Amino acid sequence: MSTIRVAGLRVRHRRTVALDGVDLTLGRGVHGLLGPNGAGKTSLVRVLATVAPPVEGRVEILGEDVGEAGRRGPVRRRLGYLPQEFGYYPDFTVREFVAYVAWLKELPAADAPAAVERAVERVGLGDRVDTKMRTLSGGMVRRAGIAQALVNDPDVLLLDEPTAGLDPEQRVELRALLRALGACATVVVSTHLVEDVAAACTEVTLLDAGRVAYRGSPGSLSALGEDGTGDGVGDTPVERGYTAALRAHRAGLAPREGAAR
Repeated sequence: MSTIRVAGLRVRHRRTVALDGVDLTLGRGVHGLLGPNGAGKTSLVRVLATVAPPVEGRVEILGEDVGEAGRRGPVRRRLGYLPQEFGYYPDFTVREFVAYVAWLKELPAADAPAAVERAVERVGLGDRVDTKMRTLSGGMVRRAGIAQALVNDPDVLLLDEPTAGLDPEQRVELRALLRALGACATVVVSTHLVEDVAAACTEVTLLDAGRVAYRGSPGSLSALGEDGTGDGVGDTPVERGYTAALRAHRAGLAPREGAAR
C-alpha cells in the first residue's frame, strides 16, 4: 500500500527550478534519497513535510492531498520531520524540547511523558534527558532532533541528513533504528552518505538537477558498480554504482535495470 504519492511535482526557488516533474510512489520501508548538492533532495523533503508548497503537481500523503491547506493538519500530526537545521530554546532540557514538540503534535497529555521518554531512549540520550540543549555536543543535538521526530510514533518519518555530526558507532545504531522503524512506517532519509543508504534502506531514489535519475534497491545500485561495464568511480560497488547512474542520466542514456523509468 502506498503512503506517499507524488505526481508531476515542480518546485521553484526564485528563478531556479528545484524539482522538475518528479513522480514517486513510496510505501512502508526505508527510502533513501541520494544526489549531489543542489539535486533537489531537501526541496522534496520539505514538500513532503508540508513546509513548502509545490508549484505544480499533486502530493498525496496518507490519503490526503496536501496541496489543499485544510488537509495538512491531520497529516502533520502523523508526520515526523527532522530538517537539516532546526531551532530550539537553548535553555530547554532535552525532555522539555521533545515534550514541546509532542504538545505541538497534539499528543494526549496523559500519553506524552511516556512518549518523550521512549523517544529519548531510542536515540541513546536517556542519561541526558534533563540536560540543557545548549550544553550538548553537535551530535547529541542531532540525536535530540531525531527524538522529536519520533515522539508521536509517526506513520511517515522524514529525515534530512540525520547522521550529520554522529560518530561511526552512533551512525551504525541509527541505521539499526531506521530498519526497525521501516517495518511499520514509511521512512524517507535524505543524505550524502551512500554507505548509510546501502546499509539501512530498502529502496534508493537518486535525484539529479531536480529529476529522478535512478530508482531501485541498494543491491541493484551496487550491481551497476560491480559489473565493470559502467564508468562509475568510488571505493565501493555502491559508490561506483551511484556515480555510474549519475553519469548515465546526464548523458541521456537509456535506463538500465533498476533505473528510473
